Amino acid sequence: MLKVENLHVSVEDKTILRGVDLTVNPGEFHVVMGPNGSGKSTLALTIAGHPKYRVSGGSIFFDGEDITGLGPDERAKRGIMLAFQHPHEVEGVRIMEFLQQVLAEVRGMDPVEAYDMIVEKAKELWFKEEDLHRYVNVGFSGGERKRLELLQALLIEPKLLILDEPDSGVDVDSLSVISRKIEELHQKGTAILLITHYGRILGHLDREKLRVHVMKDGRIVKTGSGELVDRIESEGFGRIFEEVGE
Repeated sequence: MLKVENLHVSVEDKTILRGVDLTVNPGEFHVVMGPNGSGKSTLALTIAGHPKYRVSGGSIFFDGEDITGLGPDERAKRGIMLAFQHPHEVEGVRIMEFLQQVLAEVRGMDPVEAYDMIVEKAKELWFKEEDLHRYVNVGFSGGERKRLELLQALLIEPKLLILDEPDSGVDVDSLSVISRKIEELHQKGTAILLITHYGRILGHLDREKLRVHVMKDGRIVKTGSGELVDRIESEGFGRIFEEVGE
């Protein structure tokens, strides 16, 4: 479904990704790990179509279509969603109105039908109906922001959900509900690409389902099963890099 071929990406003339290859089939669960600065978030944002990240080589295919030159809105309509590491505040835009517009654009739902669905799904992520009339992320804690990102995913049910550091800045209770909802989406058929530099959230997920990739200096240097997470937690990235000659 997603095929990244020899991807090279630069930001402000600085090369970040240096030939990334990655294939994600429908319904799979992939995890990209690596130390800070290894290129994990750049990979996520580039797949989603962030205009700041310039593809200087290689291609991105989705459902057999070359989407390398498409904008983020067109990628979203094709079924790609990115849950941000640091969701921004949007002053003046109420959550309910924003989500109604999203459902109208992506799923063709009318506002009344969308309202009821949003309220119902929001309760599953601990949001009350009155919370939905606040401005997007304004005054929200880290956990609330990440739960709002997951609410969008539950409503859209994308083909591919990219999660950039979903466990950063999140309390234990929020991490638990976020993990459950990620599993729920995966069970419904959404392919997951989860970016993290440590395995806290992975302790809440079924590691037997995971395909794990380790990044260093803008490249994927090792790929393995969920057992690779345990090795990284016990031995660190350094040991992995030594094995692969990095």
